Amino acid sequence: MKRPGFESRLALLALVGGMPALVVAVVFLFRSNLPAGLAWLFSAVLAVVLLGCCLRIKGRLTYHLNTLSNLLEAVREEDYSMRSRRSRERGAMAEVFGEVNALSATLRGQRVEAREASALLRKVLAEIDIAVFAFDGDGRLMLVNRAGERLAGAAEVGATAASLDLDDLLREEGRRTIARRFAAGSGRWDVWTGSFRERGIPHYLLVISDLSRALREEERKAWQRLVRVMGHELNNSLTPIKSMATTLQTRLADGSAVDNLREDLATSLDIIASRAEALGRFMAGYTMLARLPAPRRRQVRLRALVERAAAIDTRLNVAVDGEDTAIAVDPDQIEQLIINLVKNAVDAAGPDGKVAVRWALDAGALRLEVLDSGPGLSGTDNLFVPFFTTKPGGTGIGLVLCRQIAEAHDGTLVLENRVDAQGCVARLELPVRREANAV
Repeated sequence: MKRPGFESRLALLALVGGMPALVVAVVFLFRSNLPAGLAWLFSAVLAVVLLGCCLRIKGRLTYHLNTLSNLLEAVREEDYSMRSRRSRERGAMAEVFGEVNALSATLRGQRVEAREASALLRKVLAEIDIAVFAFDGDGRLMLVNRAGERLAGAAEVGATAASLDLDDLLREEGRRTIARRFAAGSGRWDVWTGSFRERGIPHYLLVISDLSRALREEERKAWQRLVRVMGHELNNSLTPIKSMATTLQTRLADGSAVDNLREDLATSLDIIASRAEALGRFMAGYTMLARLPAPRRRQVRLRALVERAAAIDTRLNVAVDGEDTAIAVDPDQIEQLIINLVKNAVDAAGPDGKVAVRWALDAGALRLEVLDSGPGLSGTDNLFVPFFTTKPGGTGIGLVLCRQIAEAHDGTLVLENRVDAQGCVARLELPVRREANAV
C-alpha cells in the first residue's frame, strides 16, 4: 500500500487528535436528558464539523504546498516573474513565501548581471587582438573571436581542430612559445591551452597571441625615439664644426695664419670637413627609419620591378624566376627592399657565388625569396636590431628598413638558413591586392 501524502497524514493526525473530544461529547449528549433523536443529531453535527475541519486543514495545506511547488518550479525554469501574494501574512508559511520571493528577486538580479557580464565578455573577446578558441570534448569548435577567425582563416563554429590545424596545440596543456605559420602569417606566438568542464563534460580553451609583431613594434618605436634624439644632438655638434672649418679655411686663404702651420691646419680642416660630411650622411640614413612614409600603393608588374631591382648590383648575375603578375604595392619602397636584400645576398655569396630571386602566389599571398650560396647565418638574434652590423663600414639599418617596409604593407620578412643547400634565404610574404591602372 502506498504511504499517504504529507498533507493526508497531517489531516489524519488532526482527526485522531479530535476523536477523544468527539467521543466525550457524544457520551455526554446521550447521558443528558435530551431525546435520543436530538442526541444523535448533535453527535452527527459534531462528527461532520470535525471531519470538515480536518479536510479544510488538508485543503489549505495542499494549496500552499502546491503554490510553493509552482514558485520553485518557476525558479528552476528561470522564470522569475512569478510572486506569491501571501508574503504579507503572518506565520511560518508567510515567512516561507517571503523567502521564496526574495530568492526569486535575487536570482533575477544575478541573471541580469550574468547576462550583462556575458555581453561585456563577448564584446571584449571580439575586440581584443588575441585569438581565443573553445573546443568541446570531441575537438569541435564552440566559440571563436574575430582575431581567431583571422588567425585560422575560415574558422566556423562546428569545425574540427584538425581541420583548423590546431589539434596538436590541444594535446599539451599550459603556456609555451612556438614559431609557426598560420593563415594570418608566420612568426612567434604565445600559446596557452587549458581545460574546463561544462555540465560535467570536459572542454578545451586555446589562446594564441602574436609576440613577434608586438615586440618589433615596440622595438621600432624605441629606436625611432633614439634616432630623433641622436639626430638632434649630432646636428647641434655638426653645425659649429662646419662653421669652424669654413672660417679657418677662409683665414688660410687670406694668409692670416702662420706659414709653418698652414699645411697642418689645412690637413686638419680637411679631416674635420670630411668627418662632418660623413656624419651628415650617417644621420640621414638613420633618420630614414623614423620618417618612412606610409605606402602609396598602385598596381605594378612584379617581374619588371624585380628585374629592375636585381640589375642594380652588377657584381653578380642575379637569376630571376617567377610568373609575372600584377600586385598593388608602393613600387619605390618594395624596389628598395629588394635592392637591399639582393645587395646583402651578393655580399654574402662573394664573387664566385650565386644569387637568385624567385616568387610564387600561395593562397592569396605573394612569397618572394632571395637566395644566396654564402656561408649562411651564424645567429639570427640581432639581424633586425637597428645599428647592429657585422659588415665593415655598415650602418645596420638595411634589414630594419626592409622589415619596416614589409610590415607597412601588412607583410612579413624573415631570414633563415637554407635547408636545400648552403646559404641563406630572405623570405618576403605580402598579401595580394589588385587595383586598377597597372604600370
